[in-house]
Amino acid sequence: MTSEGEFAQHPAESPFHARLPIGERLDASALTDGLPWAFEEIRMRPLEPMVVPEKPRGGETDPSECRPCMPSPGTIWQDEHWQVRVMSDPSGLPFMAAISPREHWLLEDAPIEVLAALGPLMQRVSEAVKSIPGVARCHFGRWNDGSAHLHLWALARPAGMMQGRGAALAFWDDVLPPIPREMVEDHVRIVAESLAAGGGVTFPHR
Repeated sequence: MTSEGEFAQHPAESPFHARLPIGERLDASALTDGLPWAFEEIRMRPLEPMVVPEKPRGGETDPSECRPCMPSPGTIWQDEHWQVRVMSDPSGLPFMAAISPREHWLLEDAPIEVLAALGPLMQRVSEAVKSIPGVARCHFGRWNDGSAHLHLWALARPAGMMQGRGAALAFWDDVLPPIPREMVEDHVRIVAESLAAGGGVTFPHR
């Protein structure tokens, strides 16, 4: 560390990195060609230098500061191993929630009993989300860059929203108008009660 909160970093070195056009603005037509139902035009930022070591994710250097480990009013369901939490601010989609272990695990070190419970839980979450009026699909995403705590996202795709197919759905959440607070609570209740019908506890902190 060079100063408080600042890491001594250097360019990442590998055969992959050596061939990258750092500083150039790359052609983004592959995105508009691949997702034409969502994007008409995209302008990428110039490719920035890739430096290591990367800055720690939340809870990586001090697990006591890991937010998914802390009690939260956003928790709508939990069981022995897993919890489902919604964000404090309404989203543009009918429903979006984070699914994470109750204890501080990464994908790489989570016990087999925790991982074994994830598949059935994803099935239950999918069915619960699709029971919300106006929802056609439940998408799952994992990006692994914000928190050093295993988590994935459940996102509800509105029925008939063909522009929200595939990876584009996460972007639409930031673009669609936020849904009313009372609708948020109604959709949360539907999902939480559906999950609790299969075990676990609903609304433990709400």
